[in-house]
Order: sequence, then C-alpha cells, then structure tokens
Amino acid sequence: MKRGFELSFDDFDERGRPVLITAAAPSYEEQHRARVRKYLTLMAFRIPALILAAVAYGAWHNGLVSLLIVAVSIPLPWMAVLIANDRPPRSADEPRRFDDARRRIPLFPTAKRPALEPRRDPAPQSAQSDPPDFDGWSNPG
Repeated sequence: MKRGFELSFDDFDERGRPVLITAAAPSYEEQHRARVRKYLTLMAFRIPALILAAVAYGAWHNGLVSLLIVAVSIPLPWMAVLIANDRPPRSADEPRRFDDARRRIPLFPTAKRPALEPRRDPAPQSAQSDPPDFDGWSNPG
C-alpha cells in the first residue's frame, strides 16, 4: 500500500516489474556485455562491406566503387575497439579518487630560500697563529 510518494518493497511499474530503488552503477558484467555487443555490432558491418565490395566490382566492373567500400571498412576495427572500451560517463556526484592539487608541480616553481645567499664574513683568525709578514707569508716557526 502506497502512502504519498514513498516507495515500498511491493511497488511495481505499469508492466508489473519491480521499481528500481538504488542509484548503484550497473555491475561490471553488465557493462562488459554491453561493450561486447557494441564491438560485435560494429564489426558485423565489416564482412558484409567486403562482400558488398566484391559484388559491386562484379556488377559494375568499377574498381573505384569497390575501393571506396573497402576504404570505409578499414577503420571499422579501430573505431569498434575505441567505442567498446569507452566506459560509461562519470556522474557528477561520483568522487574523484586522485587529488593532484597536493602533488602538482607548478609551471614556474619558486625556491623556498633564495639561491644566492648574502656573503658571510670568514671566521676571525685566532691569536695563536703567527701574524703574516709584510709580503703576506707567515713565519715558519
């Protein structure tokens, strides 16, 4: 028994099927079956296209028509793979799993400290060493 817009376990649609009460994504197996169907549907056009090219050449003896049909069928395997491998689009509320804001390297990085530091005065000489002579050499003991 329904009360307002609430759904219960015994709700059915107009065909007598139960109402879907979850927002979960389709299972991996269902997605895989759908992708295989897309691939097989697209590839099913390739063999008839090749047969059609042979029939067209036999009927009109025009190689250009046959080559055009074959040329159209050449990218079909590539397109079938790309279309079949495409995953369903992400929903807006699906969380993003990679947070690249923390790991992003800026285009023009700035150093945490300056590359050239101010010059520091050398340590003063101790009184134990001999003072240098007028020519700058110290007296050897």
